[in-house]
Amino acid sequence: MSAADKEATCDSNMKRYFENYILVDVGANLTNRKFSRDLESVISRAKDAGVQKIIVSSTSLKGSREALRLSRIYPGTLYATAGVHPHEAKSWSDDSLNELRNIASNSECVSIGECGLDYNKNFSPPEVQRLVFKQQVELACEMHKPLFIHERDAHEDLLAILQEYKDILPPLVLSSYSGSCIQAQKYLEMGMYLGLTGYISKDNSENGVQVLLEGGDLSLDRLLVQTDSPFMYPNARASKLPDRVKNSLTERSLSFLQKYCTFQRNEPCALPTIVEMIAAFLHKTPEDVALSTSFNALKVFGLS
Repeated sequence: MSAADKEATCDSNMKRYFENYILVDVGANLTNRKFSRDLESVISRAKDAGVQKIIVSSTSLKGSREALRLSRIYPGTLYATAGVHPHEAKSWSDDSLNELRNIASNSECVSIGECGLDYNKNFSPPEVQRLVFKQQVELACEMHKPLFIHERDAHEDLLAILQEYKDILPPLVLSSYSGSCIQAQKYLEMGMYLGLTGYISKDNSENGVQVLLEGGDLSLDRLLVQTDSPFMYPNARASKLPDRVKNSLTERSLSFLQKYCTFQRNEPCALPTIVEMIAAFLHKTPEDVALSTSFNALKVFGLS
């Protein structure tokens, strides 16, 4: 075999080796009723796309119990969070904290959340949101489990609450980050990890997520990736997505996105497309982003 043929064979082998990224989706709402009929197929497709582990987000006590149940049906693949979302804070009762503690005490539960503050919708009164969030922060500190945080239009209040516990805080993950570069910097200074989703395909504001990535202000060691399924569909044809990013998307990743995902129902198998978008903005290879984000997820959530 000639040197040229050997090099071609090597390139081909390397291409096959990198055909699948090894990924961790740190936030997918698989308890959502949109997955009730075909969850096994959804998980199978995710694995085919390279998504080896999925953390099932919870937004209520009922959802937390269901996430725990799913994590036991798919051990080593699905993991649970236990938390009450700010939208659901109004449902908090005197028994809620103990019930949440009991759910979170199981080894399959790797995080407290999704909890936090959301002043955009105010489905729960802000004062109730703050009270419920504080109790969950204290629970995460008590149990030494990462805190999976939701924040929208509540940046200053969220920071103020976290500062109260700054000396005992566990790892902090900001789910589905959609804020500004300045806000991101404040969160990063607190040691937070930022979870990015398909939202990057539609945000090209002057100081938004695309600018955050393009400017190199987000280090790979503080980055996590998530689909937030069935939400946050990564639109590969979005007008707000630069052509060079669109052109960087591989045929394999797009095949999963276009065949199985829609605006109405995003799936974990869309994660490779998100990783490739992020990599293009960062001017890095998708393999580097996949490796770093998976390592970060394993470390933060204590996954095997």
